[in-house]
Amino acid sequence: MFSPVFSINNQILKNIGTIEAAKAIIDEAPLIPAYEKQFQQEAIVRTVHYGTRIEGNDLTFQEVARLVEGHQVTAAERDIQEVINYRNVMAYLEELWSLYDAGMPLPEEKKDINDKHRPFFYSETIVKRIHELTTAKIIPEAEVGKYRHQQVVLKNTRTGEIAHRPPPAIEVPYLMADLIDWLNSSESQDIHPTIKSAVCQYILVAIHPFIEGNGRVSRAFAMLPLYAQGYDIRRLFSMEEYFDRNAEDYYNTIQNTHILSSDIFKRDLTKWVEYFTQALSIELSRVKEKVQSLSRDIKLKQKLGGKQIHLTERQIKLVEYMQQFGGLRMPDAQQLLPMVSDDTIWRDLKKLVDSGAVEKRGSTKGAYYCLVNI
Repeated sequence: MFSPVFSINNQILKNIGTIEAAKAIIDEAPLIPAYEKQFQQEAIVRTVHYGTRIEGNDLTFQEVARLVEGHQVTAAERDIQEVINYRNVMAYLEELWSLYDAGMPLPEEKKDINDKHRPFFYSETIVKRIHELTTAKIIPEAEVGKYRHQQVVLKNTRTGEIAHRPPPAIEVPYLMADLIDWLNSSESQDIHPTIKSAVCQYILVAIHPFIEGNGRVSRAFAMLPLYAQGYDIRRLFSMEEYFDRNAEDYYNTIQNTHILSSDIFKRDLTKWVEYFTQALSIELSRVKEKVQSLSRDIKLKQKLGGKQIHLTERQIKLVEYMQQFGGLRMPDAQQLLPMVSDDTIWRDLKKLVDSGAVEKRGSTKGAYYCLVNI
């Protein structure tokens, strides 16, 4: 059976430490935006845009956003189809996660689905379905969701030199079966999900199981180990954005891993794991900063009885003002929210007080509002 080769070095440990710290803060933040769905939608747009742009798609971020929202744009038909397809891939990942979370059977799963603690079940059916969605109406229908039946080589677009020679087509089904078996094995359950995700992505790229769409398929499928083991981080991050913004490092790290051995399963993946975990640590740190400014002290959550309070954009501004200046009075709030009626401001302040996050001191007209005394 396939068993990945890698070493845990200090940089990987540092990256995972950063990931764990960011995850803890995000998961435990007592004050989080009520528009979390909006953040998730933005993450989807970033993933679709950068995940297709790194493969050569020419649509702008704004055009991709419009397509994701169901609007029409004027652009090359293939570019539009690629974006629609990758958005469908993101929806499929959400569907898989929902099935798993609800205790429903996953594709090919034959285990006792009543076991809520069962590990996520990976299958070649999932990989092929992701490929179907990725390449629909782009490649010949006979090749959609099917492993390649011919040898391919990948060339450097600048030099024309062969950059990667994937294994012969006849080996693809066996290599894919070995990868899936490993993902479902007890051995992989003991590996940190970020490392498991990194290994999964690289091996899929190296096998290159399809004629086209391998990059998008590998990056999408590799998100499942993170989702399945609690590292979805509210699905607020986009690895695709980091890879595209650092495309040269991304491709160089993959290429430098390719040349380590002719045997895919014997390649030392340490440098790739290091790169991948660094990318994830940077992305999650960015998300962490979004919520950390609202909840700088985890003792606040204890004060609130362990619950999380969802804040509107107006309420976030009020809380941030209290954090910066120690508190506020009504005139401060009016200046902070000049286009908002007094009644609306009063309701926002009352909600904050009722939630237990803010306390009111003094009479109504001269009342002073501040975060609870921790």
